[in-house]
Amino acid sequence: MRGYYSAKLSGERLQQCYELASARVKQYLEAEIEFVLSRLRPTDSVLELGCGYGRVALRLADVAARVVGIDTSPESLALARRLAGPGSRCDFEQMDASAPTFPDGAFDAVACVQNGVCAFAVDPRRLAREALRVTRPGGKALFSSYSEAFWPERLGWFEAQAAAGLVGAIDHDRSGNGTIVCKDGFRAGTCSAEAFRVLCRGLGVEPVITTVDDSSVFCEVTAPGLP
Repeated sequence: MRGYYSAKLSGERLQQCYELASARVKQYLEAEIEFVLSRLRPTDSVLELGCGYGRVALRLADVAARVVGIDTSPESLALARRLAGPGSRCDFEQMDASAPTFPDGAFDAVACVQNGVCAFAVDPRRLAREALRVTRPGGKALFSSYSEAFWPERLGWFEAQAAAGLVGAIDHDRSGNGTIVCKDGFRAGTCSAEAFRVLCRGLGVEPVITTVDDSSVFCEVTAPGLP
């Protein structure tokens, strides 16, 4: 599952997933971006984990001074660079979101949206710990997952992707309780508000949990280390 996006769902195929989204799903996607934008300042340097083809990073650059997007897929990163064009405030680098090679405190904010905490198929605790490591003391790390109320829309979106041949057929016998399973190996669960709290408790930090648009759950953490 960890290499699924690089092998099967990258570049223009990934872009198509978002283009065929329903109006309600597009509302959810926009609400996520708007929430992150509301947490940024014009002077901020921002890291996006799992940036794909730059869908979110390019929007964050409308506000932030500098945005770096990392992803494991060369194809997605190549498309992101083409979409950014010359003079963009975005840089895109191939890197594992759970093992970024940036120095401590390199960014004012780190964003991991659209259920990356589950979809990346990495250890969530390691992902969150590394996100906080590269966030400056007092900066913000933001993670999002789907809200329970959004399940019908999320399932319908994946069914549309399956019908378009972008992901495998939905395994309805194994899908449910917040987890999507496809017959080609795709699998992604969700991180509830309580699961985010447990994750943060294990890292010794206190999260602010916010439900946005009745579609996503955000976990916002202030990076420790301020004197």
